[in-house]
Amino acid sequence: MLTLNRVLLNTVAFLILSVQLCRPVCVDVPSDTEAVLGTQMRLTCISCMKREEVKARTLVNWFYFSDSGDVTHIYKYENSKETDVDGPFKGRLVWNGSKDLQDLSIVILNVTLNDSGLYQCQVSREFDFRFFTPTFSITKNISLTVKEKASEDTTAIYSEIMMYVLLVFLTFWLLVEMVYCYRKISKSDDQAQDTATNYLAIPSEQKDNPAAPVTE
Repeated sequence: MLTLNRVLLNTVAFLILSVQLCRPVCVDVPSDTEAVLGTQMRLTCISCMKREEVKARTLVNWFYFSDSGDVTHIYKYENSKETDVDGPFKGRLVWNGSKDLQDLSIVILNVTLNDSGLYQCQVSREFDFRFFTPTFSITKNISLTVKEKASEDTTAIYSEIMMYVLLVFLTFWLLVEMVYCYRKISKSDDQAQDTATNYLAIPSEQKDNPAAPVTE
């Protein structure tokens, strides 16, 4: 009976651990800071919740700071309602966040050169506990630069060069191995042919005679 209870306890612990391991993991990653003219750009804003089982009301506001210092409220998300605020980004902003509201990103469509500047993501949460409602807020800044052409990735260039160098080295090594094997096989064939020629050149009387049959 004691063994059975222990097995049941181990099974329950394993199931609890499996459920915890299967939960989605929230990772706070920085946003890209370079965009190409005429393409779309994702402004990444992530605010992880340590206790997902607690209900919270989330309010997200996006602001744009131009190079001249002007501040523009460009986007608002509250209670599953998206508000595309009037302004230079009207009709070009799309919500790209997650259902659990840990990813609060937006996408800029048809990026222009005037979109360069500082973007600010302001997140405000009001947690719903039984006796009190604590609030939490966070602000993230993204400095965006718009270029007419995509900048070359030096890492990709170096990787491509190393790949070609490795292919040349492997090809040369394969050729060396083929020549070595060919010469080794040719040498073995020559030795076998010389042995056969020498054997045929020996007079018949000097060759090993077969053993005479044993007679009684």
